[in-house]
Amino acid sequence: MDPLGARSQFVEVQTLSTWERQPDPEGEETEKEYTDSLVSQEAFPSPFPYREDINRKIVLYNGDVALLNCTAIVNTSNETLTDKNPISESILLHAGPELRDELLKLNGCRTGEAKMTKGFNLAARFIIHTVGPKYKAKYRTAAESSLYSCYRNVMQLAKEQAMASVAFCVVSTTRRGYALEDATHIAFRTVRRFLENHGKSIEMVVFAVTDMEEPTYRKLLPLYYPRSEEEERASLPLIPADIGNSEGEPVVPERQIRIAEKPGSLEDDCEEETLDSDLGQVGNHAFARMEGDVDKQRKLILQGQLSDATIHKQHQRNYNRWLCRARAEDLSDIAALKALYQTGVDMCGRTVMVLVGRNIPVTLIDMEKALLYFIHVMDHITVKEYAMVYFHTLTGEHNHLDPEFLKKLYEIVDAKFKKNLRAFYFVHPSFRSKVSTWFFTRFSVSGMKEKVHHVETLQQLFTCILPEQIDIPPFVLEYDARPYSKMNEYNFWPHQSSHNTP
Repeated sequence: MDPLGARSQFVEVQTLSTWERQPDPEGEETEKEYTDSLVSQEAFPSPFPYREDINRKIVLYNGDVALLNCTAIVNTSNETLTDKNPISESILLHAGPELRDELLKLNGCRTGEAKMTKGFNLAARFIIHTVGPKYKAKYRTAAESSLYSCYRNVMQLAKEQAMASVAFCVVSTTRRGYALEDATHIAFRTVRRFLENHGKSIEMVVFAVTDMEEPTYRKLLPLYYPRSEEEERASLPLIPADIGNSEGEPVVPERQIRIAEKPGSLEDDCEEETLDSDLGQVGNHAFARMEGDVDKQRKLILQGQLSDATIHKQHQRNYNRWLCRARAEDLSDIAALKALYQTGVDMCGRTVMVLVGRNIPVTLIDMEKALLYFIHVMDHITVKEYAMVYFHTLTGEHNHLDPEFLKKLYEIVDAKFKKNLRAFYFVHPSFRSKVSTWFFTRFSVSGMKEKVHHVETLQQLFTCILPEQIDIPPFVLEYDARPYSKMNEYNFWPHQSSHNTP
């Protein structure tokens, strides 16, 4: 007990400002910039819409989680519950020696699990102990699933014990190799989904962070907990493609098949709600699809005897199958290449997607998985107008996509991919790549030639996309800054190097 008249070191969570009440530090200008660019376009619903009732439950607190007066605080530890990280040390210090004795009785805790003890001398009544995963790129999917389990199991325990408030520390410590931003995405979406689906009884969730962690948390909170409809629209282009399932859990193919409501159905929203689309999941042969002889239909297509509507329906069904595969398959190895990512918007307010040629080791990866990843990332982007920037900078022969692969991709993707692509900026092209592009857009695909723009320097690109709206790889910036890079278009022949060739 505190000495008479002394101020308590503990912090009442009820006195903390909720996320709903915290102003946007970027100010109204950034919000207006996004709003003006998006409001005129067809609305695309955010997977994390503005919910005032949920935002009132969220608190971002910069300070020691051990000092919070709430129903339960979260301790991140190791499998033996003896980790000496700063969070655990502070909790043990303030809780007193009885906590150490209690931890011995728990017989450890597995990665992803959550176990509870009393709070002892803490202001919090309970401590929920959990063990975050050790991150290794090779086992990224397993690490994501384990980290999801940490947050999910803590929330589940809080609900089962009828807790009014729970305060999280950052579960994935840097000592375990988990990138803070990647871990924060999982934390926010898991808690958000739990509050949406099961969290009526939970009144407050506090995210306790340090000075180093706060900027990342403050940057990502609007993506999952937008404080207005304007912020929701502004955050939509920044939400990653992988947002997990309806509970926020990373999608694991084996688990997805096991829990399917009925055989042959992968996801409720991955096929059109028609009899044909349901049957389309049963098998790939003509009888299973109940559409007649496929070879005969292809012959009719060649003969021009099938209607445009029938051809469109078949194409849509085929694309939906690819999309379902893309959503079900583990594509983490392709995602790790960082060859395709979403950035800001162009001068017309259109979403900009970046493709980095040098990051595509064509000869070393499964190109079918690359195609699936492209579909997975781009499907929700292409519902509205967008632009693509391709950095051809310093590419070699092992980076060049085969024209047949590109043609296959073009034939598979949905019509919205082609219709809503407004511009394709080809940055740092070589003479040979220009020729190849001309032939490809002229004879292999239709409707693309007018959309392709060859951009020799970044300054030219910045006339279409502001520098602050695009994330450019450092090697591209360095290449563009070299004096001779500006003259490449005049030096391509016969002194062209082995780099930057198609």
